[in-house]
Amino acid sequence: MSRLRSELWVAALVRRLNSVGDFCVVSRKGDKDAGQIWIEIDHLDGRHTLLAPAPANPDATEKEFIARVEAGDGQTVQSRLAKEVEYDPDFWVVSIETRKADLGLKIVSLN
Repeated sequence: MSRLRSELWVAALVRRLNSVGDFCVVSRKGDKDAGQIWIEIDHLDGRHTLLAPAPANPDATEKEFIARVEAGDGQTVQSRLAKEVEYDPDFWVVSIETRKADLGLKIVSLN
């Protein structure tokens, strides 16, 4: 089974979230085919979350994410993204502003 290109997955996420009233934009474009996708969320109450791709799971049926920053501040999120550029310059960043707790993304725990 082939994987969905990063560019198409990101475009679908942006369209879906904007269509339900959230503000969602691509703030960094990565590799169109296989770039990792990071998601930064501004909860509009001073809290920020940063989601990163979860380690590969052969049983996964959809993209999975882990929280790298939970209920942090915007500066912490931006610092973490700046560090990621040193390791992987081809990653995507999707920025979302929402008050919703559930964005329909699969978030897993490493425990």
